[in-house]
Amino acid sequence: MNQNYIQPDNWSIIEEGFDTESVKSSESLFSIGNGAMGQRANFEEYYSGATFQGSYIAGVYYPDKTKVGWWKNGYPEYFAKVLNAPNWIGINVKINDEILDLNACKNVADFRRELNMKEGWYERTFKATLQNDIEIAVTAKRFLSLDIDEVGAIAYSVKPLNNDATITYTPYLDAGIKNEDANWEEKFWETIQVKEENNQAFIVAKTLKTDFYACTFMQTELKLNDKSIDLPTNVSQKSTDISFHYSQEVKANETLTIHKYGGYTVCTNHDKYELITAAKKALQQATSLGFDALLENQKEAWAKIWEMADITIEGDVKAQQGIRFNIFQLNQTYLGKDSRLNIGPKGFTGEKYGGSTYWDTEAYCIPFYMTTKDQQVARNLLQYRYNHLEKAIENAQKLGFNNGAALYPMVTMNGEECHNEWEITFEEIHRNGAIAFAIYNYTRYTGDYSYIPEMGLEVMIGIARFWHQRASFSTAKNKYVILGVTGPNEYENNVNNNWYTNYIAQWCIKFTNEHIEKVRQEYTADYERIMQKVRLSEQEISSWMEVAENMYFPYSEQYGVYLQQDGFLDKDLVSVADLDPSQRPINQKWSWDRILRSPYIKQADTLQGFYFFEDHFTQEELEKHFNFYEPFTVHESSLSPCVHSIQAAKLDKMDMAYTFYLRTSRLDLDDYNKEVEEGLHITSMAGTWMSIVEGFGGMRMKNDTLSFEPRIPWQWKGYSFKVNYRNHILKINVTQDGTSFELEKGDDLVILVDGKKVAVSPNDLVTV
Repeated sequence: MNQNYIQPDNWSIIEEGFDTESVKSSESLFSIGNGAMGQRANFEEYYSGATFQGSYIAGVYYPDKTKVGWWKNGYPEYFAKVLNAPNWIGINVKINDEILDLNACKNVADFRRELNMKEGWYERTFKATLQNDIEIAVTAKRFLSLDIDEVGAIAYSVKPLNNDATITYTPYLDAGIKNEDANWEEKFWETIQVKEENNQAFIVAKTLKTDFYACTFMQTELKLNDKSIDLPTNVSQKSTDISFHYSQEVKANETLTIHKYGGYTVCTNHDKYELITAAKKALQQATSLGFDALLENQKEAWAKIWEMADITIEGDVKAQQGIRFNIFQLNQTYLGKDSRLNIGPKGFTGEKYGGSTYWDTEAYCIPFYMTTKDQQVARNLLQYRYNHLEKAIENAQKLGFNNGAALYPMVTMNGEECHNEWEITFEEIHRNGAIAFAIYNYTRYTGDYSYIPEMGLEVMIGIARFWHQRASFSTAKNKYVILGVTGPNEYENNVNNNWYTNYIAQWCIKFTNEHIEKVRQEYTADYERIMQKVRLSEQEISSWMEVAENMYFPYSEQYGVYLQQDGFLDKDLVSVADLDPSQRPINQKWSWDRILRSPYIKQADTLQGFYFFEDHFTQEELEKHFNFYEPFTVHESSLSPCVHSIQAAKLDKMDMAYTFYLRTSRLDLDDYNKEVEEGLHITSMAGTWMSIVEGFGGMRMKNDTLSFEPRIPWQWKGYSFKVNYRNHILKINVTQDGTSFELEKGDDLVILVDGKKVAVSPNDLVTV
């Protein structure tokens, strides 16, 4: 834990007291989004201190030319940047001609931020004494509408406290922005048009190279003591920005409020020549309702989300706050409406990593969306990969693979690989396995097999072809090996025979072969269409199976465990507990050379395989591997604590499971990795949900039946969650005294609880 200023609260993220050192961290933590756009919690008014300005539009990106001092064949030519979009939230404020700047005030008192997760809004309040000795009270509330997802709304109020004052509001749009992480200081946006009309302002801009057109827009209203007023509007217009200016004499203890409506219309949803027309329509919808009615609609929309997605925890406020923060941010980032979109690792909270999707989506996020929403949402995420299959084949071709072999990218926006680190781009090929595993995970949970004959089998064939070609035969071992890879543990690069990679490669081939046969027998038309398209022969399948049946897995007879990779035991096996705490985190204290020679594991690697394929191994095997690898794990990846929490719970190591849960749920709130100012770890937040549902709740699929093995930390009085299982809504409530199940929707259902069949009927509470 590296920070502790967020106040414990069941439903809100709260900061009290103004500290310039925490501004950028809070800009991440208090970020808001609605699936279509999002923004960091930057101040509306001018701020001269350290800040990281960021507004983002879903699906809009820029191919920033890769910056390396050397080049390799097949190397990605660009890194897809999540673009900082034109800023619409800005409202400069002057009091008697002195600009309001919290970094320059004589005093800032009663500063408070609140991100209300239950209702979906962000508010900031404070009192400030300016250099001219005027004291003011400020309230700023904003949200991004879930109902009208092209629109956000701000209510900004100033009250002079010790004297009458002239208040000047200057709301503006600014397209002259840049990314903090630009490789070459390139300009990403070109302004096409700046326009003002009927108290509305518009800036049409397009991205260079990718030609995404976006219209940023705003409209304002003014109120004095809650009564609407009309003030003369002075317009300032430049090549990349436009602003309105309003001035009003305000008596002490009176309040001047500006309502600002703004947002984006984008060419992905509208004709690029009709973006201003679309913006006017969005503004008309928003202003006809007004700020208060829009806010009420926002509360209702979030209530519907929470009705299904909420997890309650009794007796542990920090744990409760943590899980709701994770669920809230996941829903702000992706709502499943558009199969063209995916879940970026930072969502709408920062620029780091780039790209719109990693393997995190398939490995961690799909279970959350599949279980808390309609199954179509998860299917959309799978369709996203199918839509990018041709690009995955091109990615493999660039590396020398052929015959339709597909290598899905580590980082992508459009299906093309755009990661700029060779040990990830070329070597972290295990991501391919996560795509196939997600198909398996989806079909076994939802019972919807149709995705495989319609789309999934083509994806699986491309992946199997890749694994077949990527493996090579070792005459010394008389086995097939996979050389020169990086496993999930990124503190080990260019290793041979990473056990997890070899295991999931073998599984992918066998899984694909099994479903080729199933589709052949049960979906004849689809089978013929697919075979004609991919030109797959029995001889080729036979050669796949030769590789799968003879895959090499490194194993230690001494320890009785599969080895993370060849040579793992050659390392100096000093446990993390014996590391000097001053050397942590090692990724910020050690050279990369030293890390690579150490035994330290960034995140679950071998244990990732035991998580995915738990039913392939005995409880005793899991425990032996957990006890061997966890002591070497430094958990310096956001994806690490959740898997270890699930497995610790499975092994009834409840204190350890709870500690890992708290770490994953409060990873950003408490800034464990000292990097939250760069943005939140959105995709790992789904792992937090898994820590409760799969870890403590013990939810699994066993023999086509939903199964639970509930456990509860001693720190909690109880917890509850809901799952949408094959159109059955099942509520699970676990207390120290037992577990109850209630079927809120759907016909009678038989589940397994601790291995025993339990029948659940609609609205009939069953306690075990």
